[in-house]
Amino acid sequence: MRARGNGLVFVLAAMAVAGLLVTTDQALGAEQSFEPPRTADDRPDLNGIWQALGSAHWNIEGHAAQPGPIVALGAIGAIPGGLGVVEGGRIPYQPWAAVQKQENSENWVTADPVVKCYMPGVPRATYMPFPLQIVQTPDHVLITYEFASSSRIIYMSQPDFESPFDTWMGHSRGHWEGDTLVVDVTAQVGDTWFDSAGNFHSDALHVIERYTPISPNALRYEVVIEDPNVFTRPWTMSMPLYRRLDENVQLLEFKCVEFVEELMYGHLRKDPTR
Repeated sequence: MRARGNGLVFVLAAMAVAGLLVTTDQALGAEQSFEPPRTADDRPDLNGIWQALGSAHWNIEGHAAQPGPIVALGAIGAIPGGLGVVEGGRIPYQPWAAVQKQENSENWVTADPVVKCYMPGVPRATYMPFPLQIVQTPDHVLITYEFASSSRIIYMSQPDFESPFDTWMGHSRGHWEGDTLVVDVTAQVGDTWFDSAGNFHSDALHVIERYTPISPNALRYEVVIEDPNVFTRPWTMSMPLYRRLDENVQLLEFKCVEFVEELMYGHLRKDPTR
C-alpha cells in the first residue's frame, strides 16, 4: 500500500508540475504576442499611472516576515515577507560592502534616507509603495512619483547629453528597442539605498532600466545594476508594474518634509521652561 501511495503522490506531483509548466508557457506566450496600443509616433503607449505590488521596498532580496521598529503598532507595523526580486536571489557584494550592508540593516530606522524624506533615487522610486505616472512624448518621457513629489525627465533624442553634476534622481537617457523603453541612468548621488534592508551603492552606480508592455494593464520592469566600487559583478532585478484602474485615479501629494521636521530638527527647539 505504501508503494502504491507513493506512486500516486508522484503522479499527482508530476501532473501539478506539468500543469504549472503549461500555465507558465501560456503566460509567456501571451506576453510575447501582446501588441500594445501605439502613440501618434508609433511607439508603445506607456502613458498612465502605475504601481508595483509586493515588499521589495522593504527588501529586494528574499526575506521572512519580521517585527517592525515600533512595538506599539503591533501587526500593522510589522514587515511582510517577500520572495525577492533579485535574479539569482543574492546581491554580489564585495566583502567590505557586505559588512557595510549588515551595519545599514541594523541601523535602518535612523540611517535609511527615505525615513528623512530624501528622494529615493532610481530604481527604488519605482517600487516604493506609492504610484508613479508616465507622460510620454517623442522627445521626452516624464516620470513623476508620489513619494516626496520626486520626478525625472528621460531624454529620448539627446543620447550624448551628459549631466554636469550628480543628483538624487540621476540623469536619464532613453531609446526604444522594439516595444521596450530602455533607460540609461547615471549621475546619481551615492546616498540612496535600494530598500530599507540596507542594500546600498556608491556614486559610481550605473542603472539600465527596461519597461516592456506585457498586457493592457501591466509592464515588465527590469533593471541591471552596475557599481564596481560595491559589487563583484553586475546584477539584475525585475518585477511587474500594474496600471491603476481606480475611477478618477491621480497622483496625490505626499510632501513628507513636514512629517520629518520633528525627527530631524526637534532637538534644536528651545525649551521655554528654561
